[in-house]
Amino acid sequence: MRVAALALAALILALMLHAPGAVYAFSADERLDDPAQEARALKLHDELRCPVCQGQAISDSNAELARDLRRIVRERIAAGDSDDAVFDYLTDRYSDFILLRPRVKPANYVLWFGPVLVFAAGAVGLWIFIVRRRRRGVESTPPLSEAERKQVESLSRDDFG
Repeated sequence: MRVAALALAALILALMLHAPGAVYAFSADERLDDPAQEARALKLHDELRCPVCQGQAISDSNAELARDLRRIVRERIAAGDSDDAVFDYLTDRYSDFILLRPRVKPANYVLWFGPVLVFAAGAVGLWIFIVRRRRRGVESTPPLSEAERKQVESLSRDDFG
């Protein structure tokens, strides 16, 4: 009885350890024959966004579209396309959104440089504000004239009795 329980526990442990690999494994027809090309494909998979999963690379996604995109990347690499050609092919179909790290180009300069420019403008504005304030110095209130002093005293007496 004890041996059967131990064998069952070993079988369950073996299945549990094998299951995660089976879930994420590629089928043999998905892999490229050339190890260098397969390494390039895996690198590109990490740089492409899954349009379904939002923010997740196609290498991490199990979505059907991510699987199709991985297949397309492998096909393009097998056809002899460079990395840039693969990116161009996919951005033509899915826009720059497909790239996890968008390219710097005139169409998106505002996105790349806008935050830096806003921060710089704020820093310059703060610096100008501080410099002007120091130049003026701490302005004190001018002293009350005799007529103003008497008016304040009479108002104070009226209010406080």
